Amino acid sequence: MLLKSTISTTLAVLTALSSVAGACPLHPGEPTLEEVRAATERLRDVDVALAEGYIRDPGNLCDTAEMMGMPAELGAMGIHFFRPDLLGITAPPNPRVNGDGIHTDFLQPSILIYEPQADGSLELVAVENLVFAEAWKAAGNATAPVFHDVAFDRMVDDPSTPADEAHMFEPHYDRHVWIYRDNPNGVFAQFNPNVTCEHHQNDAAHAAMGH
Repeated sequence: MLLKSTISTTLAVLTALSSVAGACPLHPGEPTLEEVRAATERLRDVDVALAEGYIRDPGNLCDTAEMMGMPAELGAMGIHFFRPDLLGITAPPNPRVNGDGIHTDFLQPSILIYEPQADGSLELVAVENLVFAEAWKAAGNATAPVFHDVAFDRMVDDPSTPADEAHMFEPHYDRHVWIYRDNPNGVFAQFNPNVTCEHHQNDAAHAAMGH
């Protein structure tokens, strides 16, 4: 009985420590996921996001894994809204979007991702930050940016594939954080099987991409 009690107590302590560790920043000054959520809660209202300078993806695409030539079961991202000023974008695509911003603060993410709903509304599912590789290197960085000890994904288009892996952007690093929709692939995964584009109204744009 004493052994059973000791084991139970030990497990309880370990669980508590694990919970605390998961809620704490991994690097000085880095926000927890809870702090990111608290700082972005207002942006669940897309009208607030628009008022604060976020712009809907001009192509009005709802990105899915299948569109990128990846297994459909990986899921989708959704529709991207971005802040040109935080990305450092100063001109239209020519031929690809580029910028000189190196913003990585998730308390004010440069990109918001929404899932289209059956009633035509949009639901915030994730936040994202993106920095262009050239600008990041020019700022003196030799490696990819990191959030919670996970390096940002490097995105570069592969001209040998029909899909545009870089989404019409110049080579860049990006990181998704799924704080508004549970993701079995992981909170930092690119795609989420719990997100769908089935209610998206942009068939012409998807047809142009061959999907």
